[in-house]
Amino acid sequence: MTFSVSRRVAAPTEDVWALLTDTGKWPDWGPSITDAGPATAGGLALGSRGKVRTVVGAALPYTVTAFEPGRYWAWSVAGIPATGHRVIAQDGGCLVTFTVPWWAPAYLPVCALALRRIERLATR
Repeated sequence: MTFSVSRRVAAPTEDVWALLTDTGKWPDWGPSITDAGPATAGGLALGSRGKVRTVVGAALPYTVTAFEPGRYWAWSVAGIPATGHRVIAQDGGCLVTFTVPWWAPAYLPVCALALRRIERLATR
């Protein structure tokens, strides 16, 4: 079981997907992230690893645990299942959905803020 929050964004799916998968952009939209990077070049893919620095200063390893190019990716952070990120094309834009594990519904407001930031970045 997971919980989710979604936002309709009036931007091309490709633009939103680029924001979601460019680790250099994660601090621009992720309220809990101050820095992120892949362990290897080439962008996200299934099994990709890297480090993410949180607002409390901790640098944590991550692994991409699910990946559908252009549509969905999920990850674990420090070995713990974390958020999923889905983009679905719709007329005039896309629907962006973040999912969180059953034990993390308190993280949904953070995800909602991230979605607002993604919308702002993708539509400017």
